[in-house]
Amino acid sequence: MLRRYTLTLNLILVLCTWINLPSAHAQDADSLQIVTNKWNKKTIRKGVVWNQGHFDNLFNAVQEINWVEIDLKKNKKKVFIAADAKQLKTTATFAAENDALVAINGGFFDMKNGGSVDFIKVGGTVINETNAPSSRANAVFSIQKNKVQISSANKENTENSPAHDVMLSGPLLLSEGKRIPLSSNPFNSNRHPRTALGITKNNKLILIVVDGRNSLANGMSLDELAKVLHWIGAQEAMNLDGGGSSTLYIKGESANDIVNYPSDNKKFDHEGQRKVANIIYLK
Repeated sequence: MLRRYTLTLNLILVLCTWINLPSAHAQDADSLQIVTNKWNKKTIRKGVVWNQGHFDNLFNAVQEINWVEIDLKKNKKKVFIAADAKQLKTTATFAAENDALVAINGGFFDMKNGGSVDFIKVGGTVINETNAPSSRANAVFSIQKNKVQISSANKENTENSPAHDVMLSGPLLLSEGKRIPLSSNPFNSNRHPRTALGITKNNKLILIVVDGRNSLANGMSLDELAKVLHWIGAQEAMNLDGGGSSTLYIKGESANDIVNYPSDNKKFDHEGQRKVANIIYLK
């Protein structure tokens, strides 16, 4: 029996190498769950795949994960940012206004006055400047012609960037396939619903939402989120606004096009969207 078990684990490791997934150590049950999980997969259109998974014991917690993988070789000209300088709208409203197929909520925003609290540019026009510099906002997502990129933020790739769409947010979670050390504080270390972006080595964009604040979905710390992104193939990754904002929209895949379980109404359904200041979407 022990020999059979060992052979099975070795076979899993070999398969992970063959299909170009991150290798999983036998003793790491969490990575094995992510790598070998039978994700519910649906092709939304060519080069766009929706993955959904429920885990009863991932990081010693109940987890609900939805992520969309977008092949940028086929869709790089169809990824955009949408934002409003003052008015807050649900992710679904932003998505419908922009004829989106897939969308997630974007960066942090002013819940009282509206608008992003960090630098954001859409279609070459600056929508919001940074209100007050934050150590949390150390990552930038940018779209420049045919190049979609996640980078460590600096003035040259944010305020001075030639890219037509730029979103400052964070923190940065992965760079060149390595996890970025995160300081210990309630925002980073406590479990919350999370939204994040990743880019794989083979040029695929990952839009991921982890549900939380519910007995059916406990949420993740940022370190746990970074691990999941690494295990599903991301080389570069950044956190976005989470909590009640975390929302994944896929047109036609539910009654209101929301496929995760937004927590703002404190129910485990698709109705609890929070109004946000911006989204990232696929046309």
